[in-house]
Amino acid sequence: MCHHHPCCPGAAAPDRDAALVVAAHPEQGWSLLCNGIVSFDDTGELLPDGQAIAPHRPTDHAAA
Repeated sequence: MCHHHPCCPGAAAPDRDAALVVAAHPEQGWSLLCNGIVSFDDTGELLPDGQAIAPHRPTDHAAA
């Protein structure tokens, strides 16, 4: 449970990436967020329930 004020968004929230970093390991390319998400440098994520989210860079666009 988040102890920050205001509380960090939950893992299911659309803005889940806005949660605070509680453990950073830039040498390994990942950070643990307050909401239990492991966030990778390539913008991929591992949710607390084990679901993997593919990298989603803002510059990734469908070919037009």
